[in-house]
This record gives sequence, structure tokens and C-alpha cells, in this order.
Amino acid sequence: MKTLFFSALAGVFSVLTVQPAYAIYREQSLDDAQNYVVIGAFKYQRNAIRFSQHANHDLSLHATIQLNPVRKLYYVYVLRTTDRAAAISEARRLRAESELTDTWVFSGSLEQGTTASSPEKSMGVDINPDTQQKMEQVPKEKEPTPVTTEPVIANVAGPPLPEPEPEKKSEVIDDGKPGKPFIFHLYRATDNAKVEGAVKAIDLDRARKIGEYKGNEVVKVGDPASKTDSVGLVAEVFGYRKQQINLYYNKPEGEGIETNADGAVEIPFGLVRLRKGDISVMFNVLFYRDAAVMRPESRYEVQSLRDMMKENPKYKIRIHGHTNGNATGKIISMPEGSTEFFALKGTKEGFGTAKALSEERAQAIKNFLIHDGIEPDRMEIKAWGGKRPLYDKMSNRAQENVRVEIEILEDK
Repeated sequence: MKTLFFSALAGVFSVLTVQPAYAIYREQSLDDAQNYVVIGAFKYQRNAIRFSQHANHDLSLHATIQLNPVRKLYYVYVLRTTDRAAAISEARRLRAESELTDTWVFSGSLEQGTTASSPEKSMGVDINPDTQQKMEQVPKEKEPTPVTTEPVIANVAGPPLPEPEPEKKSEVIDDGKPGKPFIFHLYRATDNAKVEGAVKAIDLDRARKIGEYKGNEVVKVGDPASKTDSVGLVAEVFGYRKQQINLYYNKPEGEGIETNADGAVEIPFGLVRLRKGDISVMFNVLFYRDAAVMRPESRYEVQSLRDMMKENPKYKIRIHGHTNGNATGKIISMPEGSTEFFALKGTKEGFGTAKALSEERAQAIKNFLIHDGIEPDRMEIKAWGGKRPLYDKMSNRAQENVRVEIEILEDK
């Protein structure tokens, strides 16, 4: 049945048209763009989910779904990188060596919060990897694909889960709200070591967040009470590739998913370390206002980065610093040689650009890693200032523009 579904899906792809290469990105530098290796585009999210699961399970890829709000299509991509040449090369390889003969490269931003004077400038362009010319149209499904009644699940194959701790009952405090108990087992796929982190539950029908729940303990997940009961469970733990499992809330089935004797649904997340070309946001690294000094709550995540670098000596990374806006202003800096990475002690005050502040923040993380034994030549920094916002600088989510991203340059 699966073979017929995807054969039929491939048969409805439309023909590509192109424009001259000089038309690509006339208004936005390709050097500044993210490049996505896209293997499919879908009008219906459910079909995008099923196709991504086929890519993950049958083709051993790591597919991610993101809405392109300009085309109003769900893009399924397998690589995101600032290296356009690497993206073109991977797209060509997939075209030549797999069933994904329509693979292309999207160069730009798939973040819905990006704003600009024109959609194309904001969102980027689709590029044929063989001709490196702009694609006016992309391969997409023309008609809705029939949906079966089978549960939608992601591939979670991997080593068996660690043995559960004995005599620990799956008890959840009854708060009177509808829901059922779950245990999200977060573990490293290579050796089954427990990983600390959280899982977000998403109501796929309404595209809204149900809640965020701590891993490796019993939690109560609210009932989406939606038309299809479809829930997306997303484990996005820093240092590991994002993993998403989609299932039916009232019929949670799939490989490795079990309901234990206490009625809690146990779901395994075998997490895989970041690989070359991956970019991960350090969501929990925060800085004091106008300062290149981290807040104390940032310690755990930068230590996780340090541990990741020590675990694989082949890792080489680029640390990207971003701010909210491009205004110049006060900059509070750490004095040279200081090891007070998480406190405003002995700081000095100066004046500079947003780009300078983002550079100092990236450098602060690099200095922390050097202090903890990571070789300087395994790291480089890139300062963006406010050039690549996720959201409008005046929106209620503008603070999320202030961030640090880690890009994997080498992993072996």
C-alpha cells in the first residue's frame, strides 16, 4: 500500500519552468541566505507528514516540515545550511542516487516571522540544482491524496530503551483537566544514555501548541479534542537533531510505543547528534541587557555544547550571534581574560553597533568553551547583528530574535 501511495504521489508532480540565473536573488545576497534541500511540497500537511515519514523510514533521511507562506505549501526538506554549494551538491546527489528525482534547493527564509517589503525578498527563491536557475513553479501535489485510517507515526527505530527504574509508579496529579499520562523517554540512540530535555505537544489539526512536557517522567498531556485527534510530539533538545512523532491521541500506536500497567503511554525518542550542515538554536542561552555576558540560567546549555564537542573531537562549529534590530548603543563587555561568564562582575561599558554586540556574545561562548578545554581552531564565529530576524522587531516575539545558533561545519 505504501509503495502505491508514493508512486501515485510522484506521478502528479508538475513540470518545472525556469528563469535566467541572473534573476536569482536580485535583492538578497545568497551569502546571507539559508539553503534548504527540499524533496517535496504539499498543500495538505497530513500528506507532508506521511511523505517525511517515508523519507525517514525508507530512505534513511532526516526530513523536516516547514510551511512556505508565500506558496502556501508545506516544504519537506532534508538539509538546512548556509553553504549554498553544499546544498546544491546534496540536491544533485539525491536526484541521481534516489527516487527523489525532483529535489531542489530553496534559498532564503522559511521562518514565518520574517518581514520585508516584498514576499520574494523576504522568503527567497526555489532553485533547480542542475541548471542553478530560478524555478517559477515547484513540484507539488495537484489533488488531495486519500487519507487512510491508519495512525500517522514517525520512525523511532533504534536500540531498545534502557531498563526502567524498578518500583516507580506512573502517578500523575489529578488536576481535574482532561488528559492522559505519558512518559517521553529521551535517550541517546548510540548508547541509550538518558538525555535531559522536554517534548512539545502540537495539535496538528489547529496548528497550536498543547503544552511542553519534561522528558523521562510521567506527565499529563491535554486532550486536543480535535476532529482527527492528531498530535505531533516534538523533541528538540540542544545538541541533537529534532525528532517528531505524529500519532492519534486516543489511539497512540507505533514502533516502540506501549501503554504500561499504570495506564501511561510510553514513547521512545532515540536522539541523534547533530551532523554536518545542521544548525541548532541555543534557546536557553540568554544574555543580560546590552551585555555580552550570559545569564546564570544559560550555564546548562553551554555546558551541553561543551560536552558535545568533547564527545566528538571531530566536531568543528560556527557560532552565529544575532540581535533584535540594528541600532547602535551601549555595550557591556567582559574584560579580557575574565572567566566571569555568567555574572556582571568587573565589566566595562562601551558603545557600538548591534553587529559588534552579536560578535561579542558569540565570542563569549567561544571563550567559555576554550576555558573548558575545547581547542580554539575547532570554532569560528559569525556576527549578524539584526540582519536576520525571525520576527518583526516590534512584535511580541521580538525577543526571540536575540539568539545564538550553532552550525556544524565538520562532524567526522
